[in-house]
Amino acid sequence: MEEEVGQVVLLGLWGSGRCTRVALALKLKGIPYKYVEEDLTNKSELLLKSNPVHQKVPVLLHNGKAIAESLVILEYIEETWNHTPKLLPHDPYQRAKVRFWVNYFDQKIASASYTIFLSKGEEREKEIEKMSEIIRVFIEGVKRDLGDNFPYSKGKSLGLLDIVVGTQACNYKAAHEALKMEVIHPHTNSEFLSWVDALKEHPTMKETLPPHDKLVANLIEKFGPLN
Repeated sequence: MEEEVGQVVLLGLWGSGRCTRVALALKLKGIPYKYVEEDLTNKSELLLKSNPVHQKVPVLLHNGKAIAESLVILEYIEETWNHTPKLLPHDPYQRAKVRFWVNYFDQKIASASYTIFLSKGEEREKEIEKMSEIIRVFIEGVKRDLGDNFPYSKGKSLGLLDIVVGTQACNYKAAHEALKMEVIHPHTNSEFLSWVDALKEHPTMKETLPPHDKLVANLIEKFGPLN
């Protein structure tokens, strides 16, 4: 398949939080796009041509040009379609703070989640405790640095950090079900879960997230026996 010039095309994978974040940003901005589901066990020629370095999704195709890496794509969307709703604050300092915590989430929390799925027994319990502390640092930092812009509440527009956190963490119940244990502690990380649960109620977030049961089955299939 070749993309049409002027058409926005998203190459993605239905269960990928990084692909979902791009789809969500496009929807929030009201940008029509065509979605193409990729099979990473049999990568399309379009994907290999569009992202020859990493050969991964997501990839955004716009005006015949390919943009790879989800955070790069989100910045591209914000700069190219700079109408409201804005994904980033106007103030440069606040934008820098949002970017810092977006990167922290991807590098620390998302990475820790993956490690939990790969571990077993006592090692998994230790990894869950580590992630609980990482989340605590994250929430305290976001509250300190973003102030009035945190947390999301009904009626607010979703910002870049909401998009990144929500498309990954709103699936936490699927992870709990697949693992048959709590990955995120509701007591020690209550503020984080309250934020995530509020994000999940946003209509566009809700319609963009992958189906719960399908995701549970996919996690079990991908990582094998999880208990």
